[in-house]
Amino acid sequence: MAKKKNYAFDTIVVHGNKSTGHDHGATLPPIFQNAAFTHKSAESLSRTFSGATDEPIYTRLGNPTNHALEKRLTELEGGKGAIAMASGMAAIANTCMALLRTGDEFVAGRSLFMSTYVLFTSVFKKYGITARLAAPLDSSGIKAAINDRTRFVYLETIGNPAMDVPDIRHISKTAHDYGIPLIVDNTLATPFLCRPLELGADVVIHSTTKYLGGHGASVGGAVIVGDSFEWDKKRFPDFEPFVQRKGSLALIDKIWREHHINFGTTQSPMDAYLTLLGINTLSLRMERHFANAIKVANFLKGHPKVKWVNYPGLENSPSHATAVKQFGKKGFGALLTFGLADQDTCFRFIDNLKLILNIANLGDCRTMAIHPYSTQYVSFDEATRRNLSITPDMIRLSVGIENPSDICDDIAHALEE
Repeated sequence: MAKKKNYAFDTIVVHGNKSTGHDHGATLPPIFQNAAFTHKSAESLSRTFSGATDEPIYTRLGNPTNHALEKRLTELEGGKGAIAMASGMAAIANTCMALLRTGDEFVAGRSLFMSTYVLFTSVFKKYGITARLAAPLDSSGIKAAINDRTRFVYLETIGNPAMDVPDIRHISKTAHDYGIPLIVDNTLATPFLCRPLELGADVVIHSTTKYLGGHGASVGGAVIVGDSFEWDKKRFPDFEPFVQRKGSLALIDKIWREHHINFGTTQSPMDAYLTLLGINTLSLRMERHFANAIKVANFLKGHPKVKWVNYPGLENSPSHATAVKQFGKKGFGALLTFGLADQDTCFRFIDNLKLILNIANLGDCRTMAIHPYSTQYVSFDEATRRNLSITPDMIRLSVGIENPSDICDDIAHALEE
């Protein structure tokens, strides 16, 4: 038998794990818009409930379209298994809760997406769980925050909107020295740019709403696990039955059984289908996103009305060296921030845009701008906003795949009005 060819990433995004087993030759997995699924016998349904088979039962528990997405994401991230969920925040919350109990702590890089920050510092606090925040570029600070109650370290591949890039390989070693896993939110990089599991991370999280879907048409999230972490009985005493049942997939099993199916965080089959459709063009879109982003960053850097530009692809970025080492020559992401004179100037700039959308999203194929200080972080106190690098003069720009000259022309027009 001929040896199976190891295809390049660009080929896998198009061809990997297409079949659900019931596709009748379809080139895309069908949308199984079912609430429940019949079984041939009482014994068959009983065996499925016991975990002996993986036949679909009820869509809140699992759906063939969602499983197709899970297989694709597992393959793209080089993981062992995955769960698709209703949103990126569902993936974050369920993963963390599967690892935490009252009295536990965890360490997170301070550069966090707004809702992640609120979940970690406010919601979890009400349940007796402590998040210790550290500068993600300071591995010694992360190490100093770890203690006997720490259950994991959490990072974003590229901080939103701080634009910092932590050294995943180095921090994963620190976490493993203390017997705890490293969780990485890889939303901004996607597996096209970075595969954290290959750098030592143990769990990868995505908001599939963003670049994986890529068209602003679906909302979803996912968690993908590797197969190398060993769940120590002392630090993770409640993992033993899940390890006995699923081995290296213990965390996936625990997330699914304890939280995902009971909190009802199932992704709709239609959203899973749309995400699969978006993944087919992931490589092409990310190449264009990244190429456009560096052109826009350099344009902004040279404009007299722009005070500063924060983008890992610029040599003056504190994260540039790490980004080069970690991402290679593929790019540096498609999100950037820049500063204007003040908040009023930012508002005029946004109001003057003709092509670029003023919208609270990122990772769409369209270029989008937002003033984070007065929108996503409007309810935060001043000290917290400053600590998260959220300033009144900041514009966050998610660079799309339009012609880069048109993007820059729209920015220039808006700045001159």
